[in-house]
Amino acid sequence: MYKQLESKKKAMAIIGLGYVGLPIALAFARKFRVIGFDINKERIAAMQAGQDPSQELPTEAFEGADITFTTDEKDLKEAAFFVVAVPTDVDAHKVPDLTPLKKASATVGRALKRGDYVVYESTVYPGCTEEDCLPILEEESGLRGTADFKIGYSPERISPGDKSRTVTDILKIVSGCDEESLENIARIYGSIITAGVYKAANIKVAEAAKVIENTQRDLNISLVNELAIIFDRMNIDTMEVLAAAGTKWNFQPYSPGLVGGHCIGVDPYYLLHKSKQMGYDPQVILSGRRVNDGMPAFVAKRLVQFLTQKGKNLSTCKVLVLGITFKENVADIRNSKVVDVVQELMDYSIHVHIHDPHASPNEVAHEYRLTLQDDISTGYDAVIMAVSHNEFKQMDAAYFTSIMKDDPILLDIKGLYNRKDMEQALTYWRL
Repeated sequence: MYKQLESKKKAMAIIGLGYVGLPIALAFARKFRVIGFDINKERIAAMQAGQDPSQELPTEAFEGADITFTTDEKDLKEAAFFVVAVPTDVDAHKVPDLTPLKKASATVGRALKRGDYVVYESTVYPGCTEEDCLPILEEESGLRGTADFKIGYSPERISPGDKSRTVTDILKIVSGCDEESLENIARIYGSIITAGVYKAANIKVAEAAKVIENTQRDLNISLVNELAIIFDRMNIDTMEVLAAAGTKWNFQPYSPGLVGGHCIGVDPYYLLHKSKQMGYDPQVILSGRRVNDGMPAFVAKRLVQFLTQKGKNLSTCKVLVLGITFKENVADIRNSKVVDVVQELMDYSIHVHIHDPHASPNEVAHEYRLTLQDDISTGYDAVIMAVSHNEFKQMDAAYFTSIMKDDPILLDIKGLYNRKDMEQALTYWRL
């Protein structure tokens, strides 16, 4: 398989060209012939013009890449090595939604031939690739897995906004349905991943490794979030406590905050779902999720307390929220917990302005039915620093007081500013 791809006698296809799919597609396209497939025609048109709709990759990333972008699944018949990188989300009840993954599997199945390979990168629960995806591939193709075609799993490790560690700079886990597939998949990925590959014992191990990477981070953050709630009642600065505790050599540094995005805020629910199917009701993981999911309400309630203490009428208050993306310096608004803060404030009848230089106003309006302000106004009763974009780092106490009314309030969720400087000019609070 590797030699056929290297000689470009056979092509590779990447299914799903979002934050995960596009970077890996362009990386492979520097060595192999690649077909980039996505069902979103607008995204495909942008990529055909050398633009990343996610605003993560520069135009130069498309230069010299042997890649064809398409929405026509008939083009996939030219491929022999398929990589599925579609999103995996949860529904309103926090139950895994495999709809995009199953549809992508059906699409690949219709193009599948004897000797082909299918590798999944989407984050799933252990067993999903073989128990949920493989049957669809077999049904659509009329072929048998392992005997007629090979499958594997290589979890994505993309970090949006991180320009120092690109997809090729991060060690990649690979797995296959047998020894032959493992070796071929490892060689193909190893040809572009400069950091090397790690061969997992089997597909389920690789799936489990991915989901616990994010679950571990979720739990660590939930601990410091719970500490922040406790210390707030004691009138102790959590950041100062963490700085002091961090002087011990084996203390693990984590900061409190809103846990959004896809990886940490969603993936643990996949492990929870599978665990419950197996008859075990997780305690620690679910507890951590409850703490992190409750942080937007905690922040909103804290601001309401400050406004009330100052004798302000909530229905006439105007609050500015700086940032709505799930992470600093990215355009990704998926599963943004800032949105939950905004909605909590609106439930108190507070008028909320949102400003974010990175987020797309159209996407925010479509996804959350919220309006972004192009310019920051004045006359605010309070400001919430929600996302530490570079554009916000230079703002100082003088600036904040200039856009606020008397008795100004600043909630610094990210702990971005110097506490002493801010407290001299306004009411300052941070997690």
